[in-house]
Amino acid sequence: MISGELGFLSPMAHSVQFSKAGTDFDYVDEGGQDNLYQFMRLQAEFDFKGRHKFIFLYQPLEINTEVVLRRDVRVDDVTFPEGTPMELRYGFPFYRVGYLYDFLEGSERELAIGAALQLRNATIDFKSADGQLFRSNRNVGPVPLLKLRARLPLAEKFWWSFDATGFYAPIKYINGGDSDVTGAILDASLRVGRPLTEEISGFVNLRYLAGGGEGTSKDDDDFGDGYVSNWLHFATVSLGFTYGAEILD
Repeated sequence: MISGELGFLSPMAHSVQFSKAGTDFDYVDEGGQDNLYQFMRLQAEFDFKGRHKFIFLYQPLEINTEVVLRRDVRVDDVTFPEGTPMELRYGFPFYRVGYLYDFLEGSERELAIGAALQLRNATIDFKSADGQLFRSNRNVGPVPLLKLRARLPLAEKFWWSFDATGFYAPIKYINGGDSDVTGAILDASLRVGRPLTEEISGFVNLRYLAGGGEGTSKDDDDFGDGYVSNWLHFATVSLGFTYGAEILD
């Protein structure tokens, strides 16, 4: 089975800081993220003997904004002066593979619990419009997650489902790094759908996407002291579809 979503994303709160002497930068208030942005999600799912479900998810996520700074902003060892026209990029796409075991029989009801592994691929850029001042923070790493999903029928052929994937990792090795950096993620959604044909269902989806990390992880390529704080709270509204089903005996 494949599914896709298309809609909009609204940043509710989002802040980032690079180096302990750096600025705690509010993307929503001063970074131009006070708008709606395109949201898309693609997923493939395979059922094995009806109870075992294997899932692959791709979630693109990139927000590009242009602003004029209302105050001096320090990013690692670079200070961007007040009044500087800025080009900001926040890219945090991820890939996720997961497994669920369904405790209920039948295709119309589901109560499934499992785990997932997410690969983050972050790029966060601060660049002056003239290109003279620039700092970029990039990070790739695995994140282990727990997963819960439920689905029940509604009247007149409608159905609703709830999906939550997340984890809280306060120590190294669990959070996909080699230092004691606190990390957390929650990807939770509520959707209502209805079959359109024998193989296609449509749905509307509300999603809460939150997470981030805070701590010090010093690399030789770092311009600052290695401290990073990055926390976000996003909401999405989307329309989607599911197509087909595959049962492997």
